[in-house]
Amino acid sequence: MTTPTQTISPWPSTRKGDTAHPVRTLQWLLRQHGHPLLVDGDFGPITDAAVRAFQSSKGLYVDGIVGPKTWPVVVVTVRQGSTGDAVKGVQEEFQFRNLSSDPNKGLKIDGIFGPKTDGAVRGFQSALELVVDGIVGPITWRALVSGMLAG
Repeated sequence: MTTPTQTISPWPSTRKGDTAHPVRTLQWLLRQHGHPLLVDGDFGPITDAAVRAFQSSKGLYVDGIVGPKTWPVVVVTVRQGSTGDAVKGVQEEFQFRNLSSDPNKGLKIDGIFGPKTDGAVRGFQSALELVVDGIVGPITWRALVSGMLAG
C-alpha cells in the first residue's frame, strides 16, 4: 500500500536570491512566526535574516536555506476557522495555481479560512488522493509548496 507521503513531491529548497514560488508563501509563514517582513516574493537580505533567526530560534542548522529540515517546522497547521498570515500562505498557494492570470478570480488572500478556502483545500487533497479533511497540515503543505498541481 502506498502512503500519501510517497506520492507527494519533496520539500523544495528555497534560498537567498530566489524570486519564484514558494517565496511569497514562505514570507507569509515567517510573518506568522512573528518576523515582520514584506511579502514581496523576493528572498533578499531581510527574508534571509528572518529565515536564519527562525532556524536559530528552533534549534535548526542555521544556513538560510529553507529545505526538508526547515519547511516542516515553519509550516503552521490551519483549518476552517483559522485566521492570520499562515492562512494567507495557503491562499497564496491557490492564487499561484490560478491560471486565469486575474487575481480577482480564485481565492482572495484575506487570511480568513472560510468555506471557499476549505473547498479549495478539500479539492486539492482529493485531486492528490490525500485524506480529504480540509486541514492544511504537513502533508498538504508539502504538496502545496512543492508546486503539485500547478500549471
